[in-house]
Amino acid sequence: MSGRQRTLFQTWGSSISRSAGAPGCNSGPERPQSPGISRAHFPPAAEAAEAQPESDDDVLLVAVYEAERQLSLENGGFCTSAGSLWIYPTNCPVRDYQLHMARTSLFCNTLVCLPTGLGKTFIAAVVMYNFYRWFPSGKVVFMAPTKPLVTQQIEACYRVMGIPQSHMAEMTGSTQAITRKEIWRSRRVLFLTPQVMVNDLSRGACPAAEIKCLVIDEAHKALGNYAYCQVVRELVKYTNHFRILALSATPGSDIKAVQQVITNLRIGQIELRSEDSPDILPYSHERRVEKLVVPLGEELAAVQKAYIQVLEVFASSLIQRNVLMRRDIPNLTKYQIILARDQFRKNPSPNIVGIQQGIIEGEFAICISLYHGYELLQQMGMRSLYFFLCGIMDGTKGMTRAKNELSRNEDFMKLYNHLECMFAQTRGTSANGFSTTQKGVKDKKFFYSHPKLKKLEEVVVEHFTSWNTQNTSEKKCDETRVMIFSSFRDSVQEIAEMLLQHQPLIRVMTFVGHASGKSMKGFTQKEQLEVVKQFRSGGYNTLVSTCVGEEGLDIGEVDLIICFDAQKSPIRLVQRMGRTGRKRQGRIVVILAEGREERTYNQSQSNKRSIYKAISGNRQVLHFYQGSPRMVPDGINPELHKMFITCGVYEPEKPRNLQRKSSHFSYKNGK
Repeated sequence: MSGRQRTLFQTWGSSISRSAGAPGCNSGPERPQSPGISRAHFPPAAEAAEAQPESDDDVLLVAVYEAERQLSLENGGFCTSAGSLWIYPTNCPVRDYQLHMARTSLFCNTLVCLPTGLGKTFIAAVVMYNFYRWFPSGKVVFMAPTKPLVTQQIEACYRVMGIPQSHMAEMTGSTQAITRKEIWRSRRVLFLTPQVMVNDLSRGACPAAEIKCLVIDEAHKALGNYAYCQVVRELVKYTNHFRILALSATPGSDIKAVQQVITNLRIGQIELRSEDSPDILPYSHERRVEKLVVPLGEELAAVQKAYIQVLEVFASSLIQRNVLMRRDIPNLTKYQIILARDQFRKNPSPNIVGIQQGIIEGEFAICISLYHGYELLQQMGMRSLYFFLCGIMDGTKGMTRAKNELSRNEDFMKLYNHLECMFAQTRGTSANGFSTTQKGVKDKKFFYSHPKLKKLEEVVVEHFTSWNTQNTSEKKCDETRVMIFSSFRDSVQEIAEMLLQHQPLIRVMTFVGHASGKSMKGFTQKEQLEVVKQFRSGGYNTLVSTCVGEEGLDIGEVDLIICFDAQKSPIRLVQRMGRTGRKRQGRIVVILAEGREERTYNQSQSNKRSIYKAISGNRQVLHFYQGSPRMVPDGINPELHKMFITCGVYEPEKPRNLQRKSSHFSYKNGK
C-alpha cells in the first residue's frame, strides 16, 4: 500500500481493520456512491465480499463504514474516530496565516477576509474536507453567487483536498428539480448558487438537517434580502448545528454593511488581512496603484454646461415644491434624489394631494434619469450619454412622460441634436450586436468621446510596446495580459472599438453578463467560461469587462489592470485590484475625470481605511454572533495532522464548442 493510502487510512482511527467484513469492499458496480449510506443500503453480496486492500477506494469505504458504525446520535453524527484529528494538506506549501484561519474556521463561524489570490478557496477546501470526514452522513455546501464561479470552485476545491468526484456535485438553476432532489440524496459535497439553495429548501428537496458546513463565497453580498441571507434564515428553522464559513476579499463598503453581514450570516469572528499585513507580505507581490486624473477638456465641458442647464429646469421644480432640499444642482447625485423621493413618499406634505402627488413623482423620475445621464457624461463620456438618452427618446426604455417632457425642452433638444450629429452612425448595430461602422473598418478615425479614452489608449499601447521591447521571447505580447474595467456596457463596447485599431499588438475581447441589451448581446455561462479560457491561453491579450469580471473568476495572471471609472464602494476596487499581482508584480491604473469622479475615488479609499481600522483596532465597534455551535463534542479536541494529499485528475463536464457569432472583438491565431 502506498504512503498516501496508509496515511489516509490511519486518519480514520487505528480501530479499522483492513480485513473487516465491511460493506463496500468489492470493486464491482454495486459500490455505493456516498459514504453517508447506512449498512442496510448495501447488497448482501457486498457484505460477504472480501476486502481488497490494494484499492484506495476500498480502504476508504471500509473506513467510512467503521466510522459510521461508531456514530452516536448524541453527537449530531460526529465520528469520534475521524474527529480525533483535523487534516491539513502539505501538497501546497504551508502558510501560517492559512493554517491559522483554517483552524479558527473549524471551531467558530468565521468571516475570512483575504486579498484576492491569497488562498480563500484553499482555506475553504480544508475546512470542507474536515467536516466531510467528521460527519460521514452529513452534507457540505459551497455557495457562490454566479454559475461560472460555482463551476470554478468545485474544481479548485478538488485540486486542494481530493474529495472523490463521485461524492461531489454542481447544481444550477438549469438542473431539473427532480435531478437536484436525487443529487441531494446521493451526494455529500454540493456546489451551487444561493438561489438554487433557496428554491430547494422551500420545496423540501434539500435535507436541511443534514447540512454540517456551509461555505459562502463573496460574502459581502449578504445584505438585505439577498439569497445568502434567505438560506441562513431557512436553515436555522431546521437546525442550528452547522458551521458557517464566509469568504470575501473585503468585509463590506462601510461599518454598517459589515455589521449586516455579521448579523445575517451569524459570524462569531473575523479573520482579516490586508495587503500590508505582515504575515501575508512574503506571499503577495507588489501592486503599484497609479491614479491618473484627466481634465474634462473643452468639448466635454461645453456639453456638461449645456446639460446642467437642462438639469436646472427639472430639479428647480422639485426645489420650489420643497421636496428637494439640496439646492446645489451641479453637485447633486442620483442617489441623493432617490433618497429625497423616498422621504417624500414616507412623509408627504398634507398640502400635496391627488394629481399633485403624481406630478411630483413624475418629476422625480425624470430627475433620477437625467442625473444618471449626468454621471455617465462625467465618467464615460458623450457617447455613453447619447446612447442612454436615445433609449428615452426612442421609447425603448418605456419612459413616455420623460420623453414628452424632454421633447418640449428647447435646451435639451438642442443638446440632443448636437450629440446625434456626433454619434448617430456609431449607434447603428449589426445583427451580432456590434457597431456596423466599426466592423471591418480599421482605418476609420475613432472619435474620443471622453479625454479618459485617449489616456487609456496611451497606457495600454505603452504597456505592450514596453513589454515587447524588454522581452526577447518570440511570443512577446502573448505573455502579458491587460484587463480593463468599466461599469457600463456601452463604455465597454466603445473601449473595445478604440483598441481594435491597434491589432495585432492588442487583441481585445469584451466580457459582459448574461442579460442582453439593445447594443450588446449578453454572454451565456459557457461563453463566459470560453472567453476566460481563451484569455488565459493567449487567444486574447486584453479583456474589457463590466463588473461581472470583478468577482472571483480565475482569469489567470494579469500584469496591468485599468479601472476606467471610480467606485463609491471600496469593495469594487478591491475586487478589481485582486485580478493582478498573483504571481508577479502587478500594476493598477485608475483613470479619473477631474472633479466629482476624483472626489468619489478619494472618499472610497478613505472608507476602506476606516473599515480596516475599525475591525482591526477596536473590535467593540462590531457585535458578533455569540451562538456559534460547538460542532465537536465536549471532551474531543482534534489534533492537527499534516499530510500530503495526492489528488487525481479533475474531469469537468465537456464544454460544447462555441462559435460565438456576437463576439466581433475576437482575434484568434493572429488572423
